[in-house]
This record gives sequence, structure tokens and C-alpha cells, in this order.
Amino acid sequence: MDDKRSLKWCCRLKDGIKITEPNNRLAESYLEHSRTSLKRAHDMFEAKDFLWTTVILYYAEYYALYSFLQKIGVKCENHFCSITAVRFILGKDKTKTIEDHKGKRIDAQYYMKIADESSIKGIMIAAKEFILEFQNIVSELSDKDIEIHRELIRKSI
Repeated sequence: MDDKRSLKWCCRLKDGIKITEPNNRLAESYLEHSRTSLKRAHDMFEAKDFLWTTVILYYAEYYALYSFLQKIGVKCENHFCSITAVRFILGKDKTKTIEDHKGKRIDAQYYMKIADESSIKGIMIAAKEFILEFQNIVSELSDKDIEIHRELIRKSI
């Protein structure tokens, strides 16, 4: 399913995509949770708890991604739909990391397929870069950018 069809499907879900008012306070709160989660993941990594490191890193990335949606006024309680919306707006290159790490989180959490220490270290480095990139995206959004992104979503649904 292409992103446009996925977005239409996501809008029909009870907890799917909804256009709301942009919310700077929530956007900043999600960024703070992202940074806090990244620190927790580091602590779990140091304790050699690679399962929870993997899970927490994914959520740290998700909070950063979701801060962007809050900043532009898009609410969504479905991870697939949130990622799809951001990919539709910003492009595949902006969501590749979180999409890869979502699969690793699912493997670790539900199938006990836990990556080794060096792989987790690589995931942590990529997660830090992803979070920093979204912090920059969110902080640099102008009112005009926000309206353009909102209109793009509105037109596609």
C-alpha cells in the first residue's frame, strides 16, 4: 500500500490520524521524553540489558518523531500511522532509521531475538543521530512550514 492510501486508511482508524491544533508544549514534552529515554537506554546498555536497550531506543526515536507531529498539529495513537505520516511529509530518508529499529524492537520484545552488543551500540549511535535530526527539524519549523505540512496531510486524506 502506498503512503497516500495508508494515510486514508489511518484516518479511518479510531486512534488514527487526526488534524488538531499545533501544540508547542506537547512537542517539547515529547522531545524531553525522547532525551530522557535515550539516557535510560544508555543505562540499560551499560547494564548489558540489550532487550530493554532496544525497546527504549525505539521509543526514544518515536517520541522525537511524534514531537514533529505534535508541532504541526497531527494526533495519532498508532505507530504505523505516525511513521507513515512523517514519511509522507518528510520523505523516506527521514523515517528509515525508526522503521528499521521498530522491527528490531518487535523482534526483541516479542520473539526474544536480541541483537548482540556491537549491533546494539550501532543502533544507539543511529538513534542519537535520529533524535538530534528531529530536534533540529522541530526547532526550525516556521509557521509557514507547519501550514504546508498540515495542508499536505489534509489534501491526502
